[in-house]
Amino acid sequence: MPIPPLPRTVLHTRAGLERAESALVEEYGGLVRLAYLTLPPSLSRHRRVLLAHSLVQRSLPGSRGRSAPRVPAPRGRKTGKAQPAVAEKNRLRSRVVRSALAHARPPRGWPRRLPPPRTLLPALPVVWGLRLFPRAGGADEIALGQALAGTTAAARTAFVLREVDGLPDASIEALLRTAGVADPASALRSATRLQETVGTAARTLLASREFDACSVQTRPTDLLRRRRRVHLLWAALTAVVITAVLLAFSWTTSRPSGPRGDVPAGLPRPADLVRTPADAWSRTARIDFTAWPARGDRTHDADLLTRALSAWTRPSRGRYDTTDGTPTDPPPRTPQLLYAGDVDGTAVVLLHDGGRVVRYSEPLEAPGDGTLVLARADDADVTTAAAVLVARGKKGVRYLLAPWVAEAGTRDLLDPDSPARPLDVARDGITGPVPAPTGGAACDHRPVVQLRSSARIAEKHAFLLTDLGELSPVHLTYTPLPGHGSPPARQPREATGATALLAWAHLACGLEDLRGSGVRAVNTWDFAEQDLPEGGGHAVWSCTRATTWRGPGDVGLFLRTPADSPAAPAEPVGRARGTAACSRFGRHVVADTRWRARTGHWYLLAAGSRAVTRIDVGGDVTARANGRTLAVRAAREARTRVSARLDTGASLKPVGDGAGR
Repeated sequence: MPIPPLPRTVLHTRAGLERAESALVEEYGGLVRLAYLTLPPSLSRHRRVLLAHSLVQRSLPGSRGRSAPRVPAPRGRKTGKAQPAVAEKNRLRSRVVRSALAHARPPRGWPRRLPPPRTLLPALPVVWGLRLFPRAGGADEIALGQALAGTTAAARTAFVLREVDGLPDASIEALLRTAGVADPASALRSATRLQETVGTAARTLLASREFDACSVQTRPTDLLRRRRRVHLLWAALTAVVITAVLLAFSWTTSRPSGPRGDVPAGLPRPADLVRTPADAWSRTARIDFTAWPARGDRTHDADLLTRALSAWTRPSRGRYDTTDGTPTDPPPRTPQLLYAGDVDGTAVVLLHDGGRVVRYSEPLEAPGDGTLVLARADDADVTTAAAVLVARGKKGVRYLLAPWVAEAGTRDLLDPDSPARPLDVARDGITGPVPAPTGGAACDHRPVVQLRSSARIAEKHAFLLTDLGELSPVHLTYTPLPGHGSPPARQPREATGATALLAWAHLACGLEDLRGSGVRAVNTWDFAEQDLPEGGGHAVWSCTRATTWRGPGDVGLFLRTPADSPAAPAEPVGRARGTAACSRFGRHVVADTRWRARTGHWYLLAAGSRAVTRIDVGGDVTARANGRTLAVRAAREARTRVSARLDTGASLKPVGDGAGR
């Protein structure tokens, strides 16, 4: 229920202010934590720490008025009462949430590319000469921080209020609505999904020092720069120096963006970048981006690297793009340099910070006019860290290949019988252009890259990657029918065999629907086969799962019937979003659809995965079949309900919005 406000006469009495101040002192650490986690992750940690303290200190009634100081001085704990009133705590919490949510909300008419005006104005407290940031936590805390950065401010607020403050959902919804959130229920659902991702350790992790903005570390800003500023200040006392400084300032501000950049103090510089030895990949058990050496002919170009780092640490000053769910905050540690060089008339820099890959690119004729692209790369492996897109042009896309790639080629998914064609690779790992796919109704060309790992990594390990519009190409895999392989197919395999290529030929055109959605890998699982009625031939049921870097995935279910063309599109029979189906956490599947025989008769077809022992049909048509498939005459418009029985005795419903239901 909404929190009732106190009358203004009560709020502004001395006793009311003392009660509010007592509650503020009592709950100060928790309120600062709440504000710190609600504020936009795009701000630096130093700025978020100061803003969190500022918002909490200004949450007292009348703290914005003329009769009270802007930053009230805490008086310590009161001894009159053991605990301040719960209502006063709730009011303070509501003011802090409202201020934190409004901080990143631009006013109406404000240009979208400019940061909100509140972020441009300094607010007390102000710290000069030091950078403040919470103490670093472990891997779990970092993972939670990335998950929090990938959701909305309202969802972060609801998550903290539920896990740390222990508020019930009704109170959280009322508080968010009071703070101006248009859809509190959506924020609560996002907080629930976040809690399911983190697990039972959420409360402990949120209480750790990683998110404690009251227990911070300090680091000095650029001491040499401060010293130079002091000297300039003294020199400015004379008219000659003042005139010279004004002229120099006028000249520099009138110049276009030059070749030099500027990295804020306390953040990494080109000389600090991590550079991995060239042979590190061959003597480590961790095969991912951390094993990539620094390649390219401009790895020691300090000006180019400075501009790339500056664009990353201050993205509001230039153009940037991110894949879905990728945090945009500055690097938490010194990044690793992967590449710096010229590709197709563009200067390209690739960096890696342990969880993200970043590409900075600028035209050679316009240094400083760069574009930044950020993409998630956490838990990358020998396949998903095998290539990064460095350039996209009229002739196609070029990749930078991992050092463990021994052979590269291209093939067309729509022509499964054609062999792979060799792909040129330069000495620095840059490939020749790979043609772009044809989309839409004229889907007649779906090129993919086929790579083979060095024998030091795995014997005869070839795999397929395809471009879906993002930095990292998508890994294509295949899981064959049960019993069609040895050992039994329970895990995805590389999609380079004849059966896999034939299956993907029927599904390749649907890949364009996934463009730009943050997909990491797509697996096609042939979970059942069935002989069609009236001699209609042999059909295969498949489930195609697109797994994102964030974790959730979307699935599509298809029925492949006999066709004249080996690349004829499969018939879609169902879809589901944000599901674990068709993954190792959703191994059981049943699907159904309507199929028309050559005689014109309509049938209801259904099939299930290996653990299905019986399929039942209810509604306008009733039927039962022991086993994993069912076919029964049913009018096209008949309403039916399909369910399956597993070998464990559990019941299973169809996945997605199948056409047969």
